[in-house]
Amino acid sequence: MIQAVMRIPRYGLGLILVIGVLSPLPVDAQPQQETETLPLQQLRAFADIFGRIKANYVEPVEDTVLLENAIRGMVSGLDPHSNYLDSKDYKDLQVGTKGEFGGLGIEVGMEDGFVKVISPIDDTPAQRAGVQSGDLIVRLDDTPVKGLSLNEAVALMRGKPGTSIDITIIRKGGGKPIKLTVTRDIIRVASVKSRLLDQRFAYLRISQFQANTTNDMLKSLKRLQGEADGEIQGMVLDLRNNPGGVLNAAVSVSDAFLESGLIVYTEGREHDSQLRFEAAPDDVLDGAPIVVLVNEGSASASEIVAGALQDHNRAVIMGSRTFGKGSVQTIIPITNTAAVKLTTARYYTPSGHSIQAEGIKPDIELEDVTLSKVEKSKVKPIKESNLSGHLPNGHGIVDDGSADKTPDKASESPNDKDYQLGEALNLLKGLAILRDNKAAG
Repeated sequence: MIQAVMRIPRYGLGLILVIGVLSPLPVDAQPQQETETLPLQQLRAFADIFGRIKANYVEPVEDTVLLENAIRGMVSGLDPHSNYLDSKDYKDLQVGTKGEFGGLGIEVGMEDGFVKVISPIDDTPAQRAGVQSGDLIVRLDDTPVKGLSLNEAVALMRGKPGTSIDITIIRKGGGKPIKLTVTRDIIRVASVKSRLLDQRFAYLRISQFQANTTNDMLKSLKRLQGEADGEIQGMVLDLRNNPGGVLNAAVSVSDAFLESGLIVYTEGREHDSQLRFEAAPDDVLDGAPIVVLVNEGSASASEIVAGALQDHNRAVIMGSRTFGKGSVQTIIPITNTAAVKLTTARYYTPSGHSIQAEGIKPDIELEDVTLSKVEKSKVKPIKESNLSGHLPNGHGIVDDGSADKTPDKASESPNDKDYQLGEALNLLKGLAILRDNKAAG
């Protein structure tokens, strides 16, 4: 049994899923609380409808099909993340944490009866086709999504690699529905991508939290440290469109930059759903400033990281308010071949802020805009040093601006078209200067 307070081994490999597993309650076990009176009238109505379907429906229906449909409806009506799982659903649920699976490459949920895109996964068919966070999928090929369960919609999106599917989406702020053709593929998710910014700052992009994410991140930081011009002076942690993943990966990534304190805790009705995760000593960046980029596609585990670093004043959060998926799902076996994925707890940041339906509010809000460079005038601006008879500066040094040079296109940074990343780097440079001046003073 997991203890109420957990101290995670330093960047350990132990797998703690966002989804835990509970054993079914034995038949002869007595519940702790007083048993509520069964709603006999509603049960009679259920039995009556069951009988009428058996007797009057246009085609015969097996009892097991009717009962499974009843269970699915009962569970799915609770919230968007609770589901009934048959053996295939249960198996499919677990493959995503391994970083390789088949499909289109999108993290989805339900909203108003339609499939909502939480975020497209990096370098996947869906992202390449132009699917965006917040899109509502209303049709899959010729099948309307309205009335389908999430599992049924996902089953339609899956298929053999190389086959195509037409998805019709409605985009916020858009006009007519948009039809996109997406070719299915094996989805291999590279959890961590990294590079240097301006030879002194690290850029880490975590697209999804997997079992090996923390080790991959630490290896990337070590490699960048060797490539940097001196010590790494700061880091941009890009969690935009990160739909979440494995809980212990989010905890250990946060722990890598925190020296002590609470990272995240959960609260639910059962004792086993009340967990606390605390940081161990050491900060792999030795206090160097961090800017975390988030947006409305940042969900679940990525919100845990952003919330922990924000509450401990370890990072500046930039971007837009996150998705707000702050609930814990538990897998409860019902039979040897079926289970229920049930929401059993909520996440809270160290300060006690509930992520659920609120998300993480950035310290600095930024719009997601597209930048284009403006051609500089070939006429040099007039400065004080160009004026006839200007007053000398008293140091014998004259700068007439002749050393200024407009960079050519070959020297453009790959960050130039990413407004949010450019702003994050500018802030990071300022924080690094303040840190160096403080250390020198």
